[in-house]
Amino acid sequence: MNDMPDTSTEPGTPLRRTLTTTLLYFFILGDVLGAGVYVLVGQVAAESGPAVWLPLAVALGLALLTAASYAELATRFPRAGGASHYATLAYGPFVGFLAGFCMLAAGVVSVGALTRGFAGDYLAEFVSLPVALVAVVFLGALALLNLRGISESTRANAVATVIEVGGLVLVIGLGVWVLLRGDGDIGRLADVGTESSGPTAAVLSGAVLAYYSFVGFETSVNVAEETRDPRRSYPRALFGALITAGLVYVLVGCVAAAAVPTQTLVDSSGPLLEVVKEAGGVPPRVFSVVALVAVANGALLTGIMTSRLTFGMARDGLLPRPLTRVLPGRRTPWAAIAATTALSLLLALTGNVATLASTLVLLLLVVFFIVNTAALVLRRKHPAGERSDRDHFRAPAVVPALGALSCVVLATQVEAEVWLRGLIVLAVGCVLGACVTLRRRAAKQA
Repeated sequence: MNDMPDTSTEPGTPLRRTLTTTLLYFFILGDVLGAGVYVLVGQVAAESGPAVWLPLAVALGLALLTAASYAELATRFPRAGGASHYATLAYGPFVGFLAGFCMLAAGVVSVGALTRGFAGDYLAEFVSLPVALVAVVFLGALALLNLRGISESTRANAVATVIEVGGLVLVIGLGVWVLLRGDGDIGRLADVGTESSGPTAAVLSGAVLAYYSFVGFETSVNVAEETRDPRRSYPRALFGALITAGLVYVLVGCVAAAAVPTQTLVDSSGPLLEVVKEAGGVPPRVFSVVALVAVANGALLTGIMTSRLTFGMARDGLLPRPLTRVLPGRRTPWAAIAATTALSLLLALTGNVATLASTLVLLLLVVFFIVNTAALVLRRKHPAGERSDRDHFRAPAVVPALGALSCVVLATQVEAEVWLRGLIVLAVGCVLGACVTLRRRAAKQA
């Protein structure tokens, strides 16, 4: 495999193809192994009971189903825009806009939330600064790194990912040490269910939260256009990163549940820090550094996704055309980066992120349902024999069908209050999508 960067551009794309298989693997792994794992274990335990590893394993299996649809579509249509582009090809501009709108809403809110997280208690362990100042400097630095180029951004991500994985491996090692010295209770790993929910309902409820910890793999399709030989590189990087993250998560869930009492995990806002404290020997401030790196890395990669998605939607005519402008030398989408950074900064400064944060999973389930069904629709729309159908990744037809079904099953586990907020966001997307569709029809008739 030749992983030497190719800085040339190909006909039909203004973006530079520089991502190798290795860099793409770290891009996906770093996005999946984000800040969520450092806080989700306790919440999953509250929903599923002590056997935290089980909903994590279920969530991995469900994520792999949808990942297969993404792998097929990204290798057939390696263009920035991702889910929005696929939905437009399969269903037209209205559904394409809705898919892109949901992804943008989730991405922009996520970056805003991560910015506030960076400016919170973890940073306060070292220095106390106003949230507004931290937000401006933090997002400004990420935007500059994003502007410099996808290759530079993903190399920074590779370093951060090694640190994140190192922190999680440390937790696994400390948890094993707690068990080897005779503390903890390995029997908790077989304890499934809570007082209010039976085993099946508890695992499904926990899997909804655990599913969020795997979110991030879908952002990589927005850089497929900047990947060398995406038809070969993308499936390898995607499935390799997801399986790596899944194994790490399951091991973390096992040692956390066995080493620390379940209620302690549930009550803690930093459940993995409880494992560190239980083991002793490692200064808790070390974990603050790892958490800050994880938050910054997640914000960087999500910022890359939202800017490339904005660029792709604008190129498809779903957003204003000026958002397709790129830097002449760097070939990075500066207008899209500026717009998405400004929106994330606004959310971070106003502090209204909490009202939308709980709808992220629901919005992404809508996107994933559209992507899974689009994979089936586009098989019929594009006859066999075309180049895009000869050498792309292709999953068995049952896989995208099961992926769509899994989205429906998980959506039924989302609380009514979250559904209400999610439907409001979807309604806004539908109205804007209708306006875009009508405008494009009028333009064609003129």
